[in-house]
Amino acid sequence: MSDSHRVTRRRALASLGLAAGGAVAAPAVRAQQPASSTPSVPARSPEATPGLFSLPQYEERAKSLMSIPAWEYYDQGCADDITVRWNREALQRLRLESRVMVDVERIDTSTTLLGRALPHPILLAPAAAHMLVNPEGEVATARGAGAAAATMVLSANSNCAVEAVIAAATQPIWFQLYVDRDRAIAKDLIQRAEGAGCQALCVTVDQPVIYARERSAPYEAALRVLPLPNVQRVLPGGVTQTSANRTRSLTWKDLEWFRSVTKLPVVLKGILHPEDAEQAVQAGADAIIVSNHGGRALDGVAPTIDALPRVVARVAGRKPVLMDGGIRRGADVVRALARGANAVLIGRPYLHGLAVNGSDGVRHIVEILRRELEAAMALTGRTTIAAIDRTVLWPDP
Repeated sequence: MSDSHRVTRRRALASLGLAAGGAVAAPAVRAQQPASSTPSVPARSPEATPGLFSLPQYEERAKSLMSIPAWEYYDQGCADDITVRWNREALQRLRLESRVMVDVERIDTSTTLLGRALPHPILLAPAAAHMLVNPEGEVATARGAGAAAATMVLSANSNCAVEAVIAAATQPIWFQLYVDRDRAIAKDLIQRAEGAGCQALCVTVDQPVIYARERSAPYEAALRVLPLPNVQRVLPGGVTQTSANRTRSLTWKDLEWFRSVTKLPVVLKGILHPEDAEQAVQAGADAIIVSNHGGRALDGVAPTIDALPRVVARVAGRKPVLMDGGIRRGADVVRALARGANAVLIGRPYLHGLAVNGSDGVRHIVEILRRELEAAMALTGRTTIAAIDRTVLWPDP
């Protein structure tokens, strides 16, 4: 790195409230920031995080701590945020059937995914640039995930190198990939993640282009200043290239290419259509994630909980099917499992936990969901994950 690049990076980190080593320079106070301010990192709260008992409460607290650019970047979907709203509303529309006089002394949330036993079916979805809300970035997230016994999917666009995240992890780490136009670069990154110890490759397939993100557009320059050590590379002449050059030509034939460059299980994230699910199975995907990118890919597509049953029916148990999008309560996890998901992923909620209380906030978010999941299982008379099926839901009229 040249001296000019070092100076630019120091200035960028300073504008985010970070020293060069990642220490907090000053706490972020959102209410005092003008609209043109750059992102800053909130001071870490005390370990206990008093007064917070639900994911919505964490969201409210995080909004008061996060800088305006960081909040707009994470909170936005795209365009009019229709699909973001639909993800929540569709889950809330599904009524549950309560059952009584069932022995629920013991509730078992354990499950198996890609051949690995998990204590619960809640994973952390990939999200970019965790240093926007915490100076330790994805390293802090990995520690929180480990404390909550949750598998974490690490974004290729993370602020921490994959090796550093793996070193901090005590639970499985999957690696999320946007495929580069230069397949040599993509191959190197996949094999680097595998060599570091990642246990699955999660390929995002639903966003070859970015659609209408005007909420964060005014802060685009500010949001680009943090390092992305997994995808950045310096080209001749000192030009820095990042994941903005992802390919637009990904096809089903590329599953063969993934198989040729890695031994990791390949998970496809961003499937909504049953025909695409069938193609994924035929092409050799090891698992599918029903996802609309948290409403960030194309506004107006179906909520994931509504897309899920068609995908599950088409896959017909041949491969695991996961779902993300709108999960905020343990009962939402039950709804997703009842409609056929093998597991769920959360995104914005754990970022809220990270913003409020670092690793402990991430841990607490997962623990809240798991406790609510156990209670919802007890109140619907289901004592194991395998016992959750469509009869947990109120019959359609």
